[in-house]
Amino acid sequence: MLNVLWVLLIGYAAGMVLPLYPRQLNTQSLTASICAIVATCAGIALGLLGLIAPEPVTLSIASTVPLLTFAIRLDPLAALFVFTISLVGLAAAIYAVGYVRHFQGRVSVAALGALFNGFLLSMTLVVLADNGLFFLMVWELMSLASYFLVVTEHEKADVRPAGFFYLVMTHVGTAFVVLTYLILFQSAGSFSFDAFRHPEQALPEGMRTLVFLAALIGFGTKAGIVPLHVWLPYAHPAAPSHVSALMSGVMIKTAIYALIRVYFDFLGGQFPWWWGFVVLLAGTLSAILGVMYALMEHDLKRLLAFHSVENIGIILLGIGAGMIFHTYGLNEFAALGLLAGLYHTINHAMFKALLFLGAGSLLYATHTRNMEEYGGLLRRMPWTGLFFLIGAVSISALPPTNGFVSEWLVFQTLFLSFQLPALFLKLMLPIAAALLALTGVLALACFAKAFGISFLALPRSAHARHAEEVPVAMRIGMGILALLCVGLGLAPMIVVPLLDRITAPLTGVSITDKVLALDGWAVAPGDVQFSSISPPMLAAMLILGGLLGLLLAFLFGGRLMTRSYKTWGCGINLSPRMEYTATGFVQPIKRVFSTIYQPTIKLETEFLQKSRYFAKQRKFEFHIEPVFEKYLYDPVIHIFMRIADRLRILQAGSLHLYLAYIFVTLVILLLFAV
Repeated sequence: MLNVLWVLLIGYAAGMVLPLYPRQLNTQSLTASICAIVATCAGIALGLLGLIAPEPVTLSIASTVPLLTFAIRLDPLAALFVFTISLVGLAAAIYAVGYVRHFQGRVSVAALGALFNGFLLSMTLVVLADNGLFFLMVWELMSLASYFLVVTEHEKADVRPAGFFYLVMTHVGTAFVVLTYLILFQSAGSFSFDAFRHPEQALPEGMRTLVFLAALIGFGTKAGIVPLHVWLPYAHPAAPSHVSALMSGVMIKTAIYALIRVYFDFLGGQFPWWWGFVVLLAGTLSAILGVMYALMEHDLKRLLAFHSVENIGIILLGIGAGMIFHTYGLNEFAALGLLAGLYHTINHAMFKALLFLGAGSLLYATHTRNMEEYGGLLRRMPWTGLFFLIGAVSISALPPTNGFVSEWLVFQTLFLSFQLPALFLKLMLPIAAALLALTGVLALACFAKAFGISFLALPRSAHARHAEEVPVAMRIGMGILALLCVGLGLAPMIVVPLLDRITAPLTGVSITDKVLALDGWAVAPGDVQFSSISPPMLAAMLILGGLLGLLLAFLFGGRLMTRSYKTWGCGINLSPRMEYTATGFVQPIKRVFSTIYQPTIKLETEFLQKSRYFAKQRKFEFHIEPVFEKYLYDPVIHIFMRIADRLRILQAGSLHLYLAYIFVTLVILLLFAV
């Protein structure tokens, strides 16, 4: 297993160095992709080996820096995330072979390839790190690598502020992560993760609560939970699409890994009920608000970024419910909630990465992210349309795809709330389930809009009319993820036992036999009488139903004929201007939730000079109020700016004054030293 690890490390290291060697442009990007492909294949093997290994595998290299050890530990939890990162990384690396042509002549493809490999390596080391200082080092490397990838097209005016906003937010989160580890270090006397698990002295209850809140804020910022999500709709659209797939698919999941590691591993799963409720509440708000804001977006990549907020919320719903059950000693249900959250973690990685790669393909072919300029692309890009449709069905949690299974498990966990002794929680978990159901309906509407407006009807711009299918490498990358979306949905009998190897040590109970029924062909959490479903049988019924319909149509429908008719248009010829627009599609929903959206609508009409009854042209503007930026972040920024203005007097531009500062500081330090 260590040999596989060395292949992974050397592969990524080569991918960071070799592309920078002066060569032809095509060779540079291809070299980076080949190195990443080799390393991610090793990562997939390493993840699978770690999931089935009887004991964790460790590797430690001493350091001359006090308290720092380059320690790596591959246990089942880390192995799952290594596996997920590597799977998405493999698809993105193959996709990049074709996609990077989009950047040639505009940016350094060598630097892009090197940073791509460095980003994958840093994410892998984050989940493997077994020392607090080492974790913080690779966490910071991951943040910096992703920042430089976000600002790849830094010559664009909207990219630079997006990158800066992301950099500020990620370092605010890192400050809370540092606080988390410093508190754990205080009780453990070491930055070793094993020392965190077995501290020299137990943390007092107040300090444990501080660890809980600091970890939730610090890692929640990276995960994108509401209201810490504001960087996602800026950074994800600005980054290259294969990087967006990694950021949304797996980078934000490293925060989920870290939260589980802190709560269930370092703190031993011992926490009051309100911790789980806070996580549940954060998940509920993130899920419902994420999908609601996604519905209003017409920029396809911003839409997908908001859906990352939604799905992080769904993951936290499962984890939060598991924490609540664990508090009351209902370990089987706690394991179910944690398993459901982990299942949705890997599922979201697959379908969200697929959708971002699909959005990148549309950008590659049309040179725009605005859905209002799409239309009719299914005929011109059939493979991209098929793969995007699979991703849309998966994220909408429709069978037989992976999103359906994991979201159904989250529902079942929430419905088991009647087992809880507290009346308040008996009521809150079903309410969370109801809001999750609303989230699912809105997600379905959102992707009906995204797919229908983009791929169906007539082209609404010259970009769409001249679009062509993307290169083969890009299609292969999307195809891998599309197959995984279907495979993970059809094979819970394989996925659940592997996830159970993660949840069993954390919750103290194995639940494979209690989740799977009928020799693994059915999923029945808790009890078959309570609820059960068989994804393979459901898929077979859907396929057989479709075939039966075709057979009946063939037998009783008469001879097959093709007849073409124009759509009736009240006596006038139809044009693309008469199609449903993305704005029109969501108009009813916008009105229903206008209190939340606080929309600003501006309609300007220019009339003909001869008559004010005939309009020459109309201009329509629609704007959603950025509530969190306006009411939460802007006041904080304003306060800091005022403080900075007051302190600016200290920077007077006088060399003598600066020397005086140094002298006074030196005197104070000497007094304390004495």
